[in-house]
This record gives sequence, structure tokens and C-alpha cells, in this order.
Amino acid sequence: MNTFKKIVVWILLGVMLITLVSCSNKDNKKHYVAMITKSTKSAFWQSVFAGASAAATEYNLSISYAGPELEEDYEYQNDLIYQAIEDGAEAVIFSAVDYNANAKAIEDAAKKGLKVIIIDSDVNSNQVTCRIGTDNYAAGCMAGEAALASSEEKIHIGIVNYDINSANGQQREDGFREIVSKDSRVIDIVTINVVSTTEDARKGTKQLLEEHPEINVIATFNEWTSLGVGWAIRDLNLADETTVVAFDSNVVSVGMLETGEVDALIVQNPYAMGYLGVEKVAELIRGQSIEKGTIDTSTTLITRDNMYDAEYQKILFSFH
Repeated sequence: MNTFKKIVVWILLGVMLITLVSCSNKDNKKHYVAMITKSTKSAFWQSVFAGASAAATEYNLSISYAGPELEEDYEYQNDLIYQAIEDGAEAVIFSAVDYNANAKAIEDAAKKGLKVIIIDSDVNSNQVTCRIGTDNYAAGCMAGEAALASSEEKIHIGIVNYDINSANGQQREDGFREIVSKDSRVIDIVTINVVSTTEDARKGTKQLLEEHPEINVIATFNEWTSLGVGWAIRDLNLADETTVVAFDSNVVSVGMLETGEVDALIVQNPYAMGYLGVEKVAELIRGQSIEKGTIDTSTTLITRDNMYDAEYQKILFSFH
């Protein structure tokens, strides 16, 4: 082989190597997914992120997590959706602060080609491929059954709920009211809506009890409001006089269940919401068809009577 031919061969080999490296880098580029939630700080959302991270690793996806400081800040959520579009996300996994006010941003994301999966709390859009989370109406019914475990002959119910525009909170209250309204012992039901923070729920509960001292059963429907109700009951020393049915679990609320400020916890499965949300997105990105509709993750009623059973311990202390 003369020198010229050797040079040509080396050039061709170089071109082939560059092409192979280029193809390899392209194949290894991870698909980017944005998860935008109602909050980021609670044990509930940390568990969602843990499930999502596990699935992202398994399916080789790049994923970001973001949410507002307050669970009422739908405008910031909309900003995050548009930022995800600009950042080149191929899909958004979303939990809506506001059923209607988040709809346009989600529609715009879908028009840009992003795949949309909802977890936890719904949005008013037909562009959603799949919805994953608690059957909120059924969970509310479960809370209603727990409230009726009260031995009182006359039941006066107070509900401490969060943003009235948040779909899951309203669905839980609807289910709760459906069940308790059928019991002749229930005299009245009063609702107060608060900002979804522990302190606002604490103040709101005290206000509710001051205005309606006859209340002997309280229901509340998310992690922060559950803590607020529990603290208010402890502040007012009403643990023995008031039945409290709350949602979600963390170290503090489990402690309140043990010491009596809370009588029952409706515990969701946030890890599954995160994991399944990413798994479904991965299938869509791969071009696989997935069944449209709703995937119901599990919900469990835990009381002081069963909280020490092994199967319920696993659920209560599955903090990720």
C-alpha cells in the first residue's frame, strides 16, 4: 500500500470513528421530562419524587422537579409549564393547583407536542393522556365512614379543607359529605377553606371551633391541613372530645394518631403516583400506546387500633 492509499484509509477510519462517536452520543442522550407539582416540601411530595426518581433511573430519563411555595399559586405553576416547553421537555407530569386556571397552559404544552400525564390532582383538559392517583371521591367516602365511627348520638361536623379550586380537595369533600349525610345522627356540616399550610389550618380550625363549639367531628383532606387541625386540637386540649379524620402521613401526624389528636388517617400511595407517572411517560416517549383513563393508586384507612399491625406499619412508615 503506497503512502497516498494509507492516508486515504486513515482518513476514512477517522470519519467512521467520528460518525460512531456522534451516533453513540445521540443514542445516549436522555429524554427530558418535567414534573410540576402543587408543592415540593411535604413528605407526600418527597415520596412522589422518590418514586419518580426510581422510575427515571430504570427508564433512563432525565427529570426535573418543581412546584410553588404555596399550593394556591397556580400562576407560578403555569410559568413552570411554559419554562418546561422552552427547556425542551418532551413530557410534563403535572398535579394541578387549580382545575380551570391551569388548563390553558397545559393545552399550550400539548399543542407544542408535550405529552401530559396527571398525578394527584386533575386539570380541565382533554389533552391529558393518563391520570394517576387516588380515587379522591372514594377516599372521601372512606373518611366519611371513619367519621361515623364516632359514638356520639348527635354529630356536628366541621370540615377544614384547602383551596376550593383544587379538584382533589373538592372531590374528597363530596365523597365525605355523601356518606355522612346519610346518617341521621349528623346534625350539621360546616366547612372552612384555608390556605394549605399548617399554620393557616391551625388558625382556621380554632376559628371554626370558636364559632361552632358544638363540633365534635372534624375532617380534613391533605397533609398540611391535617397537621394544622392536629395542632389546634392539641392547643385547645380537645383530643378526648373531638374525633379527627385526616389525610396522609408523616412522623408528626403518626405521632398525633398515637397520642389522640388524630383518630384516623387516610393514607395515599404517593410513591406509586411518582413511579407510575414516569413509567407511563417512558412508554409514550418510546411510541408505545397506553390505555387512556385513570389509574387508581391505593388508599388505606389507618386508626389507632390497627396502626401497630405489621402491614399498616409498612404503609405508615414508607417515608422515602
